[in-house]
Amino acid sequence: MSQALKINSSSEPYSDLPQICTRLLEAKAQKGRCYICFLTMAIDHDEVWVAALFYGQAKATPEELAKLGELLDIPANNLQAELGEHWFPRRGLGPVPPQDPLIYRLFEGVLVYGTPIKALIHEKFGDGIMSMIDCKVSVDRKENPKGDRVVLTFDGKFLPYLKW
Repeated sequence: MSQALKINSSSEPYSDLPQICTRLLEAKAQKGRCYICFLTMAIDHDEVWVAALFYGQAKATPEELAKLGELLDIPANNLQAELGEHWFPRRGLGPVPPQDPLIYRLFEGVLVYGTPIKALIHEKFGDGIMSMIDCKVSVDRKENPKGDRVVLTFDGKFLPYLKW
């Protein structure tokens, strides 16, 4: 007999999420699914977007919520009631600076390399920003004899500043 997975919804980062998000995460784990499985089986989004949805950082369409409900055996009306048209993500989880070691290292990377990256973007594109709204993010693994490498790609649309 398998024991149902239970997430402690009072601990970070779950305490800041809608309850349905912890239910999605529990159902995903109980079904033995991975985010890439949802990409290929149900929703026309990349795995990072699907993970963002599970953590309340992205907004799904009613059709996407229905597909998730089918895959995870969660009634679609429950998903619609909690994550439907009336709900909007509260983006950005956790304290600043982050306490989680991995998230802190990403934060540190932006602190160390943010200004040089900005200078390179301005040099190559002009005065503007990279959109995080129209952005694809991927996480890949690259084998290396000294230890496998994490490859993060932010593929964002360049938006020039308006000239007044």
